[in-house]
Amino acid sequence: MSSTAGLARFSVNQQTVKQLPLPELADACGKLGISHVGLWREPVQEYGPEAAARLMRDAGLSVTSLCRGGFFTALDPVERSRALHDNRAAIDEAATLGTSTLVLVSGGLPEGSRDLAGARERIADALAELGPYAGERGVQLAIEPLHPMFASDRCVVSTLGQALDLAERFPAEQVGVVVDTYHVWWDDRAPAQIERAAAGGRLASFQLADWITPLPEGVLLGRGQLGDGAVDLRGFRELVDAAGYEGPIEVEIFNPGLWARDGVEVLAETAERYLRHVVAEKR
Repeated sequence: MSSTAGLARFSVNQQTVKQLPLPELADACGKLGISHVGLWREPVQEYGPEAAARLMRDAGLSVTSLCRGGFFTALDPVERSRALHDNRAAIDEAATLGTSTLVLVSGGLPEGSRDLAGARERIADALAELGPYAGERGVQLAIEPLHPMFASDRCVVSTLGQALDLAERFPAEQVGVVVDTYHVWWDDRAPAQIERAAAGGRLASFQLADWITPLPEGVLLGRGQLGDGAVDLRGFRELVDAAGYEGPIEVEIFNPGLWARDGVEVLAETAERYLRHVVAEKR
């Protein structure tokens, strides 16, 4: 298999090489034979959504996801209204970019609260309001479960099972889930939940990063380069393939060590690691 053919499903999430401005990212992808990217709202907003969409199209790049929406768990009515307004804007941005996937980080516990069940119900309330708006624009809201260590401050949805329990209250074209190896690699129920998600048309995005130890001080920024940690990346790719997922495979790594390096070099390394640790069969 040629490297170009092997990269047919490879998508680089913008955060992996966030040191590259959008035009440089598009140029580097073209030179390396990469045809998919995942984008983040802040740099897209700075560049302009319409201009960013045009830049991606002109470079022959498809946008596999936009990150992020969510943060639905506030108790204050004004904060909740603000979050809904921001998420409608995120849906519009995703539609402008031509991606059908808006990744959601659902939100943690409000300050002073210990009510996990209540926080999750407020997520459901927000999805009920936003789902039809997203569906009308061809965008699927993709709930991303985050590792349980983030439940208090960032995301009360910690497992694929919890994400699917929320998503399945709504039509599949409106709400799906994200499988991110960094967050779910430890869960022995993940394989069955991957099958469940795919069977219901809810496997909206498949993302890769490795889990490295010891954990860095800033855990959120401690994702490992592919092959540097404990995750069976190839095994997860085989799981989603067996479940019938044929979509892009997006590499999303938050790592200051990678950001300090030349972005094009990191992108080329990431593509090579993907071919070696995700695509290639075991020897």
